[in-house]
Amino acid sequence: MKWRSPKAFAAILLASTMLVAGCGSNGNNAANNGNAGNTGNAGTNAEAAADTSPITFTFFGADASPNWNNMQDDVGKVITEKTGVSIDAEFDVGAGGGENKIALMAASGDVPDLIFAKGELSKLVDAGLIVDMAPLIEEHAPNLKKMFSENMNRLKYSNDDQAIYSLFTNGGVDQQYFDAGGGFEIQQRVLKELGYPKVRTVQDFENVLKQYVEKNPTTDGQPTIPLTLSADDWRIMITVTNPAFLTTGAPDDGEYYVNPETYEAQLHYKRPEEKEYFRWLNHMYNEGLLDKDTFVQKEDQYKAKIASGRVLGLIDQEWGYQDAENALKTAGKDEYTYAHFPVTLSEDYEDHSFQQAGVDGYGISITTACKDPVRAIKFIDWLSSDEGQVLRNWGVEGKHYTVENGQRVVPADVQDRKVNDSTNFTKESGISLYRTFGANYGDGVKDPSGNYYTTNFPDQIVAGYTEAEKETLKAYNATTWKDLFPGEDAFPAKDWGALYNMPTPTDGDYQVIFQKTQDIVRKRIPEAVLAKAADFDKVYDAFLAELDKAGAKEMEAEYTELVKKRVELFTGKKL
Repeated sequence: MKWRSPKAFAAILLASTMLVAGCGSNGNNAANNGNAGNTGNAGTNAEAAADTSPITFTFFGADASPNWNNMQDDVGKVITEKTGVSIDAEFDVGAGGGENKIALMAASGDVPDLIFAKGELSKLVDAGLIVDMAPLIEEHAPNLKKMFSENMNRLKYSNDDQAIYSLFTNGGVDQQYFDAGGGFEIQQRVLKELGYPKVRTVQDFENVLKQYVEKNPTTDGQPTIPLTLSADDWRIMITVTNPAFLTTGAPDDGEYYVNPETYEAQLHYKRPEEKEYFRWLNHMYNEGLLDKDTFVQKEDQYKAKIASGRVLGLIDQEWGYQDAENALKTAGKDEYTYAHFPVTLSEDYEDHSFQQAGVDGYGISITTACKDPVRAIKFIDWLSSDEGQVLRNWGVEGKHYTVENGQRVVPADVQDRKVNDSTNFTKESGISLYRTFGANYGDGVKDPSGNYYTTNFPDQIVAGYTEAEKETLKAYNATTWKDLFPGEDAFPAKDWGALYNMPTPTDGDYQVIFQKTQDIVRKRIPEAVLAKAADFDKVYDAFLAELDKAGAKEMEAEYTELVKKRVELFTGKKL
């Protein structure tokens, strides 16, 4: 039971706004952004704009942030100078995704001021530990109001509880993708030696790895590894199970597949075509092409193998192995970095990586432990302002970029460090380390000066490629990796948004059944992949039967109703 209802807490915040407004500031609010006339509170905003008195917010992030430098980087120092805010941050380590830490928080009530909880938010909401930000945004966050405007419904928690408990920060509003960071990956040197072969299906991918390892059984004196995956904790979803739906023409809806006509949901593993994908992984293992340590290695071991240069192929998202790839670049081995391909089971399918979900995703939250939620929302709002976004994405003017004829330009020496010394540059500059803390316009969106908010636009993306990447792309008649993939316009936007962010019941049978099915998946999928080829069907069919025995059908029916309600909330449709 919640110790205090969201509505009651919102009422307290509204009643206390005038008392705390004078001590809460973001250093660059409505008055400084020309929006004072829209707030109806110009006097309060002007007073708040002058308040940059020191304040520290504690924070927990469910994702790792290995380059975090305690705000002693260039961007962090400017943020503190402009807002008075320092962040005392803790980030999850390894592949836990914050699950264990946040479960303890929910049970104990001991939470930081701010939190990026990812898929564990519901636990904190149901424990009464998260603030409804709707009234705070209305009173104190003109930049957030402007950014989300007609998408405010998509920030609401659910039909039954329309509070705003988190702000979408792990993606961008009006996002246009210009590059691809997922798919199936192959080292540049492998492709070059084989004459840049066609890579469209899993069979093509297999052929490339097999041909190369036969010619090159060792790499720098160590055994060459054709393909390795990371199955450490939740990472099994990214590199082992999610590719099953991406290679068979379905979008990413977490553990489910949703019928786009009826909105009926089922565990995606039940799709017959996905069984064939796992059969292919089983084949790769029995052929000796899939790393025998795939299901026992830890995340750091996975990255260490990649950083050694001896892993020819991956099936991952770039953020999952970027630290290791950056180490290769720093070592001058850019030919050991990876190309991205939209590989599917056969050419009958299309990769749906770029099917749009709209404004929806994980985000930052303010907890009931925060003693000054007004100052916190103003801090988030400043980071979401034009000035805050440019600082977080581009860095400090005169040091990380210049303005020439009205256009922001990254100097050649800075660009070289961003590409070839990325880890050290990120720690020193702070660029890209603060996206979680504020809302963001997406790639392809321009600010009032006519410049892009982010550095992810075609010219800058190409400038960020290594010479080996540019050579590979040229061979495939492409400018960016995105050029190889089906674009957003190939598919309709999903009415249900990003289902990994949809709240699910934390009481009743749903969570119990879901956890049972997750345990089954994480045990039986490895068994199916590692089985003898002759035993695969028996193992996989037993896996599906075990899911239903655990209550999967009842869980799927409940999830279907949640999907339908979300479609109604997002679109106004009556189902």
